[in-house]
Amino acid sequence: MKSATARATATVVAVIIAALVWGVQEIAAPADEPASTSSAPTAAPTPSASDAGGVAGAELEALLGRARISSAPDLVGYDRDCGRGDGCVFGPAWTDDHDGPGGHDGCDTRNNVLQRDLRDTTFRPGTHDCVVVSGTLQDPYTGRVITFSKAAAARVQIDHVYPLAAAYRRGAGAWPLSERIDFANDIDQNLWAVDGSANASKGDRTPGEWMPINGAIRCDYAARFLRVAIAYDLPITPADRESIELVARDCPAT
Repeated sequence: MKSATARATATVVAVIIAALVWGVQEIAAPADEPASTSSAPTAAPTPSASDAGGVAGAELEALLGRARISSAPDLVGYDRDCGRGDGCVFGPAWTDDHDGPGGHDGCDTRNNVLQRDLRDTTFRPGTHDCVVVSGTLQDPYTGRVITFSKAAAARVQIDHVYPLAAAYRRGAGAWPLSERIDFANDIDQNLWAVDGSANASKGDRTPGEWMPINGAIRCDYAARFLRVAIAYDLPITPADRESIELVARDCPAT
């Protein structure tokens, strides 16, 4: 009898200890811990035909066939800054004074793109629904949803899919200034609201050197790059072509 009582007591003690340990673990690691809001890119899986994007492989191959392949010239003199003594080779950043879509509408190019690409937007009062102060972005480059606020505006940046520096060095440096300004503010073809850190990692690089970590957008990104190159008769390098050919293999068949 004494042995049975001892065993019962030991069992109760074990249960109490287990309950206490479990309670401590719950306090240390709450189940509803909010997800991180960091916009730093993380590794993405290699895209498959089912998730590579909406552009078909045949369409991407057709665009490649229309693009001009060239070992790009290296025109010197690129200087986007517009202060005293600067080159200002693409005009003031996000100017409304251009002849393309959104030009001369009273709203700068950056806000034109934010209005188009963000959802649930709110605007600064008195700006005629121009200055975006908040919204959400489904970022193409990382696949994340980013909360935008004017107070932390750098979290969402406007990317030139065909980078300005690359365009200048590959031939745009010989264009008239007005054409370079239109190119820099082409909201229909060359501008995309994206995650700020992803845009920083891309920099001036083209598809031969950089691809989005979000495999699901690579076909669309490559197609956008090629459409800009074709529209402005800018060359793509052999490395760009090779990289896009690899992407095309994983694009949807139709």
